[in-house]
Amino acid sequence: MKQAEKGQTGQDVVFDWKAVLERIKSHSPPDWLFSIEVTRTEGRKITLGAKSQFQALWAKNHYLPLINETAGNLYGKEIFEITIDTDGSGPSGGESRKNGRDAKPEDKEVRAPRAESFPNSANSFENFIVGPSNQFAHAASYAIAENPGKAYNPLFIHSGVGLGKTHLLHSIGNHILKKNGSRINIFCISAEHFTNGVIKSIKTGSMDNFRDLYRFNCDVLLIDDIQFIAGKNSTQEEFFHTFNSLYTAKKQIVITSDKHPSLIKNFEERLKSRFEWGLTADIQPPEVETKIAIIEKKAEKERIEVPADVASFLAQNIVSNVRELEGSVNKLAAYSKMFNERITLELAKDLLKNLVKKESPKIITIELIQKEVSSFFNLTVKELKSDQKQKKVSEPRQIAMFLSRRYTSSSFPEIGSKFGGKNHSTVVHAVKNIEKKIYRDPSVSNAVSALSASLEKFITS
Repeated sequence: MKQAEKGQTGQDVVFDWKAVLERIKSHSPPDWLFSIEVTRTEGRKITLGAKSQFQALWAKNHYLPLINETAGNLYGKEIFEITIDTDGSGPSGGESRKNGRDAKPEDKEVRAPRAESFPNSANSFENFIVGPSNQFAHAASYAIAENPGKAYNPLFIHSGVGLGKTHLLHSIGNHILKKNGSRINIFCISAEHFTNGVIKSIKTGSMDNFRDLYRFNCDVLLIDDIQFIAGKNSTQEEFFHTFNSLYTAKKQIVITSDKHPSLIKNFEERLKSRFEWGLTADIQPPEVETKIAIIEKKAEKERIEVPADVASFLAQNIVSNVRELEGSVNKLAAYSKMFNERITLELAKDLLKNLVKKESPKIITIELIQKEVSSFFNLTVKELKSDQKQKKVSEPRQIAMFLSRRYTSSSFPEIGSKFGGKNHSTVVHAVKNIEKKIYRDPSVSNAVSALSASLEKFITS
């Protein structure tokens, strides 16, 4: 549909919605966005009609700025004022469903996720930098986004602060929405948001509505920082039953935390055990190469040049998390633009002197790994280093070799020498075997995650 409006030259400017959509194609929007049509025109005001409230909310939050920008590029800034509403032809969006069946007519009401429940559109798999430290968590997240409820359920991602678990959580949501649109209801929320919902529902006597919303109206539940509900008994009770309802209905659940499930204090054991039903994936602090890639990506986004020596300096000296790494680039970019000064190593050292590491981090040794693995599997270090072939000994030995390769700078022959003089090829086989098992054997994956969490605790203590 085309609508005419006077441009700056006094000539009629015709709004062509199809022309706007054609330009938006390069941003790979969901297919259902092309079903939106112009439903009302009032002078310069253009109203676009979506088929459901869910589509209208999602389009507003993710694509309205792009639509306005594209129309502005085509016709001039602020000639048209564009809004999005429902056209009334489709379902009202996310009606209450019980046990997979349509709710009774008297139970039906609009229950589309609110705007604050949408994933952050700035986070995607495309702008997530993948390295050895996060490769497994990324691969598991992508597999879930491609086939929610069919790959790993639940997925539990844990890491320290600022290492990318929230980015992955929102990337899962955005990928599913882009692929499925209004056919699937996603709730991407923090554990604090869920807790506040419980408190409000108790106060207002509306717990039935709260339970229906999350248990029968949700296809994918993405919940961030689950450790927040530790010690909150009522919230844990509600989340336990919500988890059971969604899991039984084969709805996808993804949870993030700053700790492995086994290390979260003041948490019900029945919840901890359910978190380990599916797949547990940890994210480690990034390696120097990954950190350099993150710096380069951030510099490209900020449109500044960060010399190689500066990138190397930042990668080697900012050890805590990715957030601080990106923050350091932001600080350099702001200073460079404000004072029109080129970024140099000397400038970086001066500006970021309070961010760089002040002391050498604690070092994880092969001996420490052997001790932790032996304790975890109820073995002795002597048994771990022996030549025993039984699985109860050989698999822990391979896990210990894998962790030795991950956390130390030792070569394959050096690792072998610490395990009773095993040869180079034995260690290579062990590492590769555990890398494969992590993807297909939840017991191995969970063991590696728990042991990694224990070793990380040593670093930060």
